[in-house]
Amino acid sequence: MSGHGPVLDVDASGLRVAIVAASWHDEVMDGLIAGAQRALGGGAEVIRVPGTFELSVACARLAPAYDALVALGVVIRGGTPHFEYVCEAATVGITQVSVQTGVPIGFGVLTCDTEQQALDRAGLPGSIEDKGFEAAGAAVATASTLASCEDVRSVVGGAGR
Repeated sequence: MSGHGPVLDVDASGLRVAIVAASWHDEVMDGLIAGAQRALGGGAEVIRVPGTFELSVACARLAPAYDALVALGVVIRGGTPHFEYVCEAATVGITQVSVQTGVPIGFGVLTCDTEQQALDRAGLPGSIEDKGFEAAGAAVATASTLASCEDVRSVVGGAGR
């Protein structure tokens, strides 16, 4: 069940982090972006793409320039299989980019049955969750962990590989 994971209080100072956000569903996206900005301490660059499907290619192009990315989008189920295709493409694509580049990407893509479910997770006043904040926290926490691992390996001559 969602909403019961850790709340990550992270420090993004010193990290280059960008928010890559879809443009559909303005109210939900505004909440997700605001939540991510809160987690990052404000000032993170926001790159907008047309929709959730385009997040993967944008992340792939941007990954080399950043320590972490936050991918934000929302897909609301409709009456066609479009929902499944976009959700799977975004999930697999973003995962592949992160694994292939080694750049952590916070996954803040809401996949909801209804618009109300999306609003409930968007970090808006009255929302029960703040998935933009959570995705940014996860990206920064992972980037910090990986940086710590690299620091340790350099000290011990690459041990652990």
